[in-house]
Amino acid sequence: MRNEISVTKIAVFKGKQVRKTIHQNEWWFSVIDVVEALTETARPRKYWSDLKKKLIQEGYVEVSEKIGQLKLMASDGKEYLTDCANTESLFRIIQTIPSPKAEPFKRWLAKVGYERVQEIEDPELAMKRLRAIYKAKGYSEEWIEKRVRGIAIREELTDEWNKRGIKDQQNYAILTAEISKAAFGMTPSEYKKYKGLSRQNLRDHMTDLELIFSMLGEASTTKIARGRNSQGFDSNKQAAIDGGSVAGNARKELEQKSGDLVVSRENYLTIPQNKKLLKK
Repeated sequence: MRNEISVTKIAVFKGKQVRKTIHQNEWWFSVIDVVEALTETARPRKYWSDLKKKLIQEGYVEVSEKIGQLKLMASDGKEYLTDCANTESLFRIIQTIPSPKAEPFKRWLAKVGYERVQEIEDPELAMKRLRAIYKAKGYSEEWIEKRVRGIAIREELTDEWNKRGIKDQQNYAILTAEISKAAFGMTPSEYKKYKGLSRQNLRDHMTDLELIFSMLGEASTTKIARGRNSQGFDSNKQAAIDGGSVAGNARKELEQKSGDLVVSRENYLTIPQNKKLLKK
């Protein structure tokens, strides 16, 4: 089974954001976000706390077992453990919430869950949907091709780390930071600050060349780890530094010969015609 890294996605129902992540090969949704979307309460955490008690009183004693504590991105850009539920459990929770939005939300939820089932059976569908989203936002076909290829290379690397004993999300972040430092001279968080980003995905705001060197660093790390049969964190950390250095050395050589820097402050938000597209 593919190693699951906590990556927060945002779904939108009736203008309300609902965070979701892949866990056990299916979508799990933030219960707090669902409660807020259905009730529009100003205190969704308190509502959810009271609702849990009500569910237990009504005989849904497995509520605690069915709720998972998963890391989701918060508004401050950091990840926190959050009460999450899969589609089946959410249906049970929604039944207890008196809201005129309950039925349309169920249909929306079923559609989102079904799309995940389709993607598991045919992974190409996920890529097609991803391409369509980027295209709707105004990204060029050339950029989209690099971005999609970069995702595939990233997944190959994380699969390799998983095989080599790296399981913890925090360790993935540390290894990724090592690749980035060696390739670009800064960690992902420093890179985002350099580009003036906050919660946005860094790679969605990279130029073509930045994406290319990101791919080179991660592909090189995968190849080095395999060649050395790196096992455990320390060995894979060195492979990450060396893999990132391959990209870093290539970047410096290009900068020297072209006279231009690869690392850029440019991001998708700074392009005027894209600001409206991002809000859609």
